Amino acid sequence: MLVLVPTPVGNLEDLTFRALRVLKEADVVACEDTRTSGVLFGHYGIETPRVSFHIHNEHAKASQLVERMAAGETVALISDAGTPGISDPGFLLVRAAAEAGVRVEALPGPTAFVPALVASGLPCDRFVFEGFLPHKKGRQTRLKALADEPRTVVLYESPHRLVKLLGQLGEHLGRDRPAAVAREISKLHEEVRRGTLAELEAHYGAQAKVRGEIVVVVGGAG
Repeated sequence: MLVLVPTPVGNLEDLTFRALRVLKEADVVACEDTRTSGVLFGHYGIETPRVSFHIHNEHAKASQLVERMAAGETVALISDAGTPGISDPGFLLVRAAAEAGVRVEALPGPTAFVPALVASGLPCDRFVFEGFLPHKKGRQTRLKALADEPRTVVLYESPHRLVKLLGQLGEHLGRDRPAAVAREISKLHEEVRRGTLAELEAHYGAQAKVRGEIVVVVGGAG
């Protein structure tokens, strides 16, 4: 069996009781980074063996893990933070397991974009999740497509690219478009800043350095 286990995006107390039990009872835990997961495992006293499963080895490791699951083992999959498969490795293993007839379970739990969306003050009854935009090829095409998107748009971005993204969104969607930037969700310095794209660009452009994981939420067209 394959179990996708969401892990805390910040506060370690966000791990659910069910997730903790699964991580302790699994035969092996596939981790995006075994060093990062070591912090969580040490905090909760989890002694289950771990193997690395990340973007650079997922094709090779997927077949190996499917063989183990087909032989009766339970594999728990985690990413560095949040829900596996959401802008993190996971899709290939889920597909391979499903094609091999292996049972797949996905536990509910932490993911960064949901609290950012809900706290943004923008409509969250209908939204589109875009994840990370391409750095180069296809970026302009995606930005142009978002200009007429009527639903709230949710994106991920790295801290050093945030100002650039806000500027490009302003160019394509309009600088007066309402938006919010959420940083460090579920961590000590959590922040949700709301304003127009122009106001947010000016604010973060004036910062010496932007830190933390970033979620950008933008109001829909019209």
